[in-house]
Amino acid sequence: MARLILFNKPYDVLSQFTDARSPTPRATLSDFIDLPGVYPAGRLDRDSEGLLLLTDDGRLQSRISDPRYKTAKTYLAQVEGEPDEAALEALRNGVVLNDGPTRPASARRIEDPQLWPRNPPVRFRKTVADCWIELTITEGRNRQVRRMTAAVGHPTLRLVRQRIGAWSLDGLAPGEWREIVV
Repeated sequence: MARLILFNKPYDVLSQFTDARSPTPRATLSDFIDLPGVYPAGRLDRDSEGLLLLTDDGRLQSRISDPRYKTAKTYLAQVEGEPDEAALEALRNGVVLNDGPTRPASARRIEDPQLWPRNPPVRFRKTVADCWIELTITEGRNRQVRRMTAAVGHPTLRLVRQRIGAWSLDGLAPGEWREIVV
């Protein structure tokens, strides 16, 4: 039986177990998870939050993270400004990034998802509106969602991964994890 860990990665935590090369210690997965033999199935940037899957099964890790399997990943993104239908349609059709066009995505505006507070909080500016969008992609390029929203004129202020395939963040507070049988 493969082990699969669902972890709600907090903001400012690296998606790895060690940070040996840093002159100043940074938070890593080992600050939250003490299970031998499990490794992240994919990445989640230090400044992003939400669902990170870890497993001890190499084939499962590949099925989750390899782009050829097109595993859907759903993100909640707080973006600067208020994207109009044209910006959302551009995301849906795929946008051209410096490393090529993205696959089409699912994109829609959503109400404030009432998430946990982020520490430090996103900087509030009275003169610049913001809103939330839900974006589902089937790739996993470096900082892809942030680059996509910026490409349509709405930089990401906060990014939370809500779902990967059939697995979701439901019931997990930041820093919490649970193991499920696969």
